[in-house]
Amino acid sequence: MLQVRVHGPDDVRVDDVPEPDPGPDDVVVRVAACGICGSDLSYIRLGGVAGPGPEPMCLGHEMAGTVAWVGERVTSARPGDRVVVHPGNDELGRIGNGGAQGGLTPQLLVTHADRGRLHAVPDAMPLDVAAFAEPLAVGMHAADQADVRPGDGVCVLGCGPIGLAAIATLVDRGHERVVAVDLDATRRDLATGLGAQAAIDPASDDLWAALADLHGTAPFMFGPTPATAAFVEATGADRVIGDVIDHARVGARLAVVALHYAPVPTSFLMILMKELTIRGSIEYPPRFDDAIDLLARRDLSALLTHRLPLGRFGDALDVLRDAGDCGKVLVTMQH
Repeated sequence: MLQVRVHGPDDVRVDDVPEPDPGPDDVVVRVAACGICGSDLSYIRLGGVAGPGPEPMCLGHEMAGTVAWVGERVTSARPGDRVVVHPGNDELGRIGNGGAQGGLTPQLLVTHADRGRLHAVPDAMPLDVAAFAEPLAVGMHAADQADVRPGDGVCVLGCGPIGLAAIATLVDRGHERVVAVDLDATRRDLATGLGAQAAIDPASDDLWAALADLHGTAPFMFGPTPATAAFVEATGADRVIGDVIDHARVGARLAVVALHYAPVPTSFLMILMKELTIRGSIEYPPRFDDAIDLLARRDLSALLTHRLPLGRFGDALDVLRDAGDCGKVLVTMQH
């Protein structure tokens, strides 16, 4: 069968590998669709999670499909179940994030199946939509980390899939003052389609003046600032963090969900004077099924802008690398 694997820096291949050999505590999932994201591009560039390992690294951590085989000791799944596969953690092993398995394959071995690895997909939900549950959960957790309160003005910086997921979460929770920021018009349109109050192009508009117009101003000893109370940083652009620290109001909260591999210059004087709260955000809310529930409540299929078969994985990577006018890029499996 086919499996996408990283063999070294900038060396990713669709390999022919043996089919899974499951044990009594395992299941095999027939994958319908698996998303690819910026983390996958980083793994490819580095040659692995943090560089090349002793074996090729399997890719794919955003997957949904149908249970095809169940081990004799498994009680949480039956053949035919429609599921999202939780990518796992350090204890269970990470699917597509440095572990032995990856979701960019037609048949995925899921070990320790009874330990919360499988999450039911409603019958009415297409499996390619269900595959968006993992990035949606990442954006949902980022919204949680920003500690958004009723009536707050919020700014989501970066409208890739994670930023859009944070916006979808906030709008679903009833927040009406969510401002999206992105350089790309397609992504700004996706954000307003989700219910964002406004979408700003920072290349042509003064972001901080626009936020002051939309959210009002708050006093600060060096002059008024936008009254925006919470920020989600989903761009990965280092200067954005410094801009937020310089322009945020006193008491603002910042959740950083984008990947920043290099140290970022930071004004701790401004953090001190403004009593800012900065939180990292990685992975998921305590209840992973919250993301599936949101997908069932709201039609987010417009965010899934590109679907390419596994045989065109290289083309899917090209779409993701260009990353200008796309939402979520999915790789589909043909059975």
